[in-house]
Parts: sequence; structure tokens; C-alpha cells
Amino acid sequence: MTETITGEWLIAHETRSVLDALRSGGALPRFVGGCVRDALIGRTVRDIDIAVDIRPEGTIVALEAADLRAIPTGLDHGTVTAVSGKRTFEITSLRQDRETDGRHAKVEFTKDWQLDASRRDFTMNALYAEGDGTVIDVLGTGLGDLNARRVRFIGSASARIQEDYLRILRLFRFHAWYGKGDMEPDALVACAGLAGGISGLSHERIGAEMLKLLDAPHPEVAIDMMAQTGVLSKALPFAEGIPPIAALVAAEGRIGISAEAIRRLSLLVGNTDAITVGRALRLSNDQMKALRQRAPLAYEINDAASARRAGYERGEAAARDLLLMRAARLGEQINTRLVSMIMDGAACEFPVTARDLMALGMEPGPQIGETLSRIESDWIESDFTLDRSTLLSGIQQRKSA
Repeated sequence: MTETITGEWLIAHETRSVLDALRSGGALPRFVGGCVRDALIGRTVRDIDIAVDIRPEGTIVALEAADLRAIPTGLDHGTVTAVSGKRTFEITSLRQDRETDGRHAKVEFTKDWQLDASRRDFTMNALYAEGDGTVIDVLGTGLGDLNARRVRFIGSASARIQEDYLRILRLFRFHAWYGKGDMEPDALVACAGLAGGISGLSHERIGAEMLKLLDAPHPEVAIDMMAQTGVLSKALPFAEGIPPIAALVAAEGRIGISAEAIRRLSLLVGNTDAITVGRALRLSNDQMKALRQRAPLAYEINDAASARRAGYERGEAAARDLLLMRAARLGEQINTRLVSMIMDGAACEFPVTARDLMALGMEPGPQIGETLSRIESDWIESDFTLDRSTLLSGIQQRKSA
């Protein structure tokens, strides 16, 4: 039975314009990779990749002849980005690898669809589709593996990995997003034996893969296998043992919150400071800030007062994540009452301002900041019960003493 894909993106005017332009330029265009894979399993298609049997220079000529913008994003590897309306399309010429060094490849362009499919990483990524949506499984194994949710290397796992060591991390990431059940034994053996190659990858590539993996709804099997094969310690040298990721995911489910990469990363890195992690993974400033907010507290969140304090000091999301991680590490059920107390603390607002202190006669300067900090500590220690008038009267009493 012939498989077909459908979707708004497939019949959109922008898409048809690109296909028509390529055909007019003498190419046979076929959708490839992620857009075909995701359409087949009913997931949202975000990136549209097209393979063509002409050289990239011919792709540019064909697009420009149809008044479409052509951006030479990777000519050495045969890639041209087409802009049609508000959509972008990554168009890559059929190719085969001639030289690889574990990070980069020198390619040779071809017209052979079998050769192009054979150089890809996983069987589920070597699926093509005609313009009408008809799926073409060039290797004959992609559809079966995708339907079984089996992430499998094309040919020899070791050979594919040695072409690009990033494929080790991609294996675990793809299993987290697309796989079911146990991972392929031969792939795990190859990853364990070649894990040292990860050290040659850029920090940016490692960071990007890890964050994508940790954002998956259920990364438990992938993370566990990464730890057991030694891959996790190569990607995250500061990761602590085998992290209780399954317990964390279960706790997330109990309180109904979605997957979040930084929360899971915080569990993996433990007490390692955010700057060290951020530099190792090339995190953005916002990501480093979020990681810093989830650094261990000097106290445990184990009662209403500590939960409110954590909510006030770290914010609702970060304090809640700290509670989740604590429950995961201890193997305990998440205390939903403490989650509510965290929300209460996050909603608290310190009732005294610098203007209040100046109204009492204090001069602008460091003393105001020191006084605010001191009385804020008193307010927190009171479990947020001291009101504005009580706090200010305490300042006046100190001045009079």
C-alpha cells in the first residue's frame, strides 16, 4: 500500500511556487527528511526540506527565474534557501560523502537518489515524498522503522557515527522524540565505544542537541542509556551519576506541567554553577539566568514557610522546579500543598520602599539599601506577616534608641 502525506504546507501557494520553479529549471524536487517523517506520524511540520537532482547553482538559477529569492546558505554542501512569501525552504542537491573527519564532510553531487539516502543518519530520515504527497522509501526500511518508532542507523552504526560524532547525541535525541521501548543494541554498543569523539564537537552543537533532547516529553530512556553508555559524562562532564530523570518526569505529570529543558538540565548538573554549565553548552543569557534561579537553596523546601520563602526569593517557576527536583532525588511524591504555598510566596510584595525610608529622614545612599535589605529579611523571617507600619515603626524605634 502506497503511503501519502497531507498538510496545509504541502498544498500552499508558496510551496507550489517553489516546486514549479524547480521543475521549470529541469529538477525533480522531492520533500525529504523531517517534513515527511513528521507528516506521516501526524506531527506539526515546521521546516520544509526539498531534495533536487541538480547542482546548487542550477537551483539558484531556477528560483531566480521564477522571481523567488535564493540564499546560498551552504553551497559547498549543496544547500540553497528559497524564500516564497513568508515561508522558507531548504533545498539541497543530491550528494554523497567523499571525505569525513567526524565533524565535517566533503561532498560530491549526484543524481542518484539511493546514494543520497544512504549518506543520511537514520532510516526514518531517508524518506522522500513527491509533490503530490506520495512517499518514496528509497532504502525500503524507513517506513517500517518509523511505524515501529525504531530509531536505527542506516547501515553500520559505527560507520555513520565516525562520519559525524554529533550523530551519537542525535541518536538519543531522536529516541526521546520518536522512539518507543528499548534502544537498538548495536547503536548503543557503537555509541559506548565511540563516545570519546564527542569531545571534538563544538560546545554549541553539544548544547543545542542536549537542550532539544531534554525538551522531549519523555526523555527518560534516552538519558538513562546515555548515562549507562558513558555518553552523558562526555556531553556533560559535570553530570552526577545516573540522574533520576524518570522520577522528575513523573512529578511533572502529577502537577500537570509541560516538559522544560532547563528544569531537566538543572537536575542533571546538580550543584555545578550556572556559569560553568552555560559556558560548556553555550547557553543564552536568559537560559543561564533560568539555570541560576534553579541552583540549590541554602534551606530545604519542606514546609509551608520554606515554600513561601522559596517562591518569593526564586519566583514561582524556579521554586516549583526546585521542589520537583528535590522530590525526584529523594524518591518522594510531590507535595502539591507546597506547590500552592510557593505560588503564595511568589505573589508577595515587599511593602516598604526607599521612598518610605526617605520620608523618615534617611538620606539617599548605601544606608537605605542596607536598611531595606535588613528589614526585608525580618519580613521574610516573619513568614511575610509583618506589615508596612510595623516594619517602619521598627526603624523609628532603632533611630530613637
